[in-house]
Amino acid sequence: MNELPDRSRSIAGRVAIVTGAASGMGRATARLFASEGAHVAMTDIDATACAVLAAECGNGAKAYALDVADKDAIARVVAQIAEDFGGVDILVNNAGVSSFCALDDDAYEDIWHRALAVMLTAHQRMVRAALPHLRQSDAARIVNIASTEGLGATPGDTPYVAAKTGVTGLTRGLAVDLGPEGITCNCICPGPISTAMTDKVPDDHKVIFAKRRTALKRYGDPEEVAQMTLSLVLPAASYITGAVIPVDGGLMARNA
Repeated sequence: MNELPDRSRSIAGRVAIVTGAASGMGRATARLFASEGAHVAMTDIDATACAVLAAECGNGAKAYALDVADKDAIARVVAQIAEDFGGVDILVNNAGVSSFCALDDDAYEDIWHRALAVMLTAHQRMVRAALPHLRQSDAARIVNIASTEGLGATPGDTPYVAAKTGVTGLTRGLAVDLGPEGITCNCICPGPISTAMTDKVPDDHKVIFAKRRTALKRYGDPEEVAQMTLSLVLPAASYITGAVIPVDGGLMARNA
């Protein structure tokens, strides 16, 4: 019988980029990666909050101001990260924006373009900017954060739904294109998670929704999404690619 090669279950010493790292799932992911010994490049449009997080995490973590809707800024910041850390092993495309908007709202076009720019176009730009460096890694990993809104839809949320559905397709396409090089690309679809994006939802509404729609009867924590992200970026996760994984407390498993 063929012996399986030794596959590390550690990201210690790996260089990871996490976008949207100043809050929510991005913050939880950056903190978890740093606690696991990775060197984390944390990017966010909120440079101050990102810098505070990097200082808290230690282990060589660095903060970078980045609006992922800015094509030139992506190229510049990723190049700087690769220079500062000597390469890139892991990319987590997490940055996102809330995009609820009615179809007949005057602001719809602007919200639509911003949603796709931040949550879809930016993903491929980050991947393409990081690709020369990922190709030098012996365990290159890409994780795109989508949403269960990419698997279904909520009324009044078409910009967000379109962007997140695009992320699931982009993930599969990247997995196919990059697979021959050993670079994996997977997608996580969080369900109802307690983040700044859901803070506007009244607590009693959250309880009602969670009990009615999720198998676990509760909202999730950002750390629970971060743990799945960690699992997908391990060197040992070498035969998982093109996967679209709900982390949703059983939301998509329920019919009613």
